[in-house]
Amino acid sequence: MKPRITVITIGVDDLERALRFYRDGLGLKTEGIFGKEFEYGAVAFFDLQGLRHNSSVSAEAKTGCA
Repeated sequence: MKPRITVITIGVDDLERALRFYRDGLGLKTEGIFGKEFEYGAVAFFDLQGLRHNSSVSAEAKTGCA
């Protein structure tokens, strides 16, 4: 089996803003936010299949998409 990362958890103060950053800024696929009906239960999942590290992604992240 090839080593791989299957889950990354990141806590954020503003989930809507984080969703826009990862979806619109970095282009990660998502079905949006789940669990809004719970006070501390909302999460967003992003599809990382085929994602490869690229220094241009890091450069894009610094352009103010966040």
